[in-house]
Amino acid sequence: MTDTRLRMGLVGAGPWARKIHGPGVAAHPGTELVAVWARRPEAAAEMAALVDAAPVADFDDLLATVDAITFAVPPAVQAPLALRAIEAGKHVVLEKPIAGSVEEAEELVAAAERAAVATLIMLSFRYGAETIEWLEDVHRTGGWHGGSARWMSATLLDTKYEFSRWRHDGGALADIGPHVFDMLDAALGPITEVLGAHFAETGAVWHVLFGHEGGATSSATLTMHTPATPPINDFAVFGAHGYSRLDGSGDAQVRYAGLLDDFVAMVRDNRTTHPCDVRRGLHIQHLMRAVSDKIAAGQPTGG
Repeated sequence: MTDTRLRMGLVGAGPWARKIHGPGVAAHPGTELVAVWARRPEAAAEMAALVDAAPVADFDDLLATVDAITFAVPPAVQAPLALRAIEAGKHVVLEKPIAGSVEEAEELVAAAERAAVATLIMLSFRYGAETIEWLEDVHRTGGWHGGSARWMSATLLDTKYEFSRWRHDGGALADIGPHVFDMLDAALGPITEVLGAHFAETGAVWHVLFGHEGGATSSATLTMHTPATPPINDFAVFGAHGYSRLDGSGDAQVRYAGLLDDFVAMVRDNRTTHPCDVRRGLHIQHLMRAVSDKIAAGQPTGG
């Protein structure tokens, strides 16, 4: 890190890299986007031109050029590349889920702890001022018996994502599940058990029931195949003091800027822990597998 800005690279050149990661790093006062790498060189060149950065043809060249990397690629692609970056001593911003499996996520955590690098996960709600204020109020009030989350959108009906194979294969569980599970966990305490899980093929809807460490229960309904206008995206808790709801709509670019605020501060202060660091990513990966296992163990899967 220079005296003024953290030199960062971007891995990926898809829609989310173009909308959030690239412009976000380029615009942030604490970061400088110096290089872009993607699996297709022509895509890297196009992305780099948009953000006034240099395209690099080889991932090792990217590692030699930057101090930190923000990833905007599918989880199965991200995990091995992120492992190489961490082992090279680079600080990383990882997309969710952080890997394609729990085992890969465990490797990332172990490597990050050995290398003592800063890591943050794109659990974007957590970096918004409205979420921070809501969670502070939830924790200050206490006495919550349970909670719920709803995320209903038409994202996977949009042709913009028709080539995003990992999203279609993993569905709402893989793409938005990490956000939802993280928020319920953050509000009500650690999720310790998946009490129930059901996938309805009609509408591609996931229903999940969680048990939390302190005795609370929460439920989540997830689908990316429902043309709700506007999309429904909210989180709530209820208990002795009533009901408290957070509207999840907001500006993803503003939230990413908040993430970069935290990331730059971590690197500057030589801190490697954060509520949304790579260990959080591993916790979420365990929850995703537990949901899948619950369904595979005999829960109905028909619509």
